[in-house]
Amino acid sequence: MNPQLFNRYLFFKLPAAWWTGVRLTQCDGDQAYTRVRYRWVNQNPFGSMFWAVQGMAAELATGALVMFHLSKSGTPVSMLVAQNKAVFHKKAKGVITFSCADGAQIKEAMEQTVKTGQGVLVWTKAVGTDDRGVIVAEFHFEWTLKRKS
Repeated sequence: MNPQLFNRYLFFKLPAAWWTGVRLTQCDGDQAYTRVRYRWVNQNPFGSMFWAVQGMAAELATGALVMFHLSKSGTPVSMLVAQNKAVFHKKAKGVITFSCADGAQIKEAMEQTVKTGQGVLVWTKAVGTDDRGVIVAEFHFEWTLKRKS
């Protein structure tokens, strides 16, 4: 997945993420990375990054992997977040990188829904770290995948 092309896609399909600085930096099918820099447009009143901006970056890290495997399946599959939960450990300042390494389980879930036609639920995790490597937040997303008829 080409991050430059995907970030252009963000501008048109997810403009809130693009305007707040969320960018995909890598997605190879096994893992994906996004980044977002703390700045005026994504601040909260407490001197750190607004939680929803972190959520967009985290969701994109997991969703890019889902989209990667969806495109490789060659079958129309719908994808939707059913649930999410988050834990915040530190104030998010500077450049925050979210990583998701759940490509194998997403691939397995995609193969299952393509094979059976049944909906499949898969939990994914994105961990956000600052530029010193300190974990600032962890997000969990439950994706629903279902082959379109």
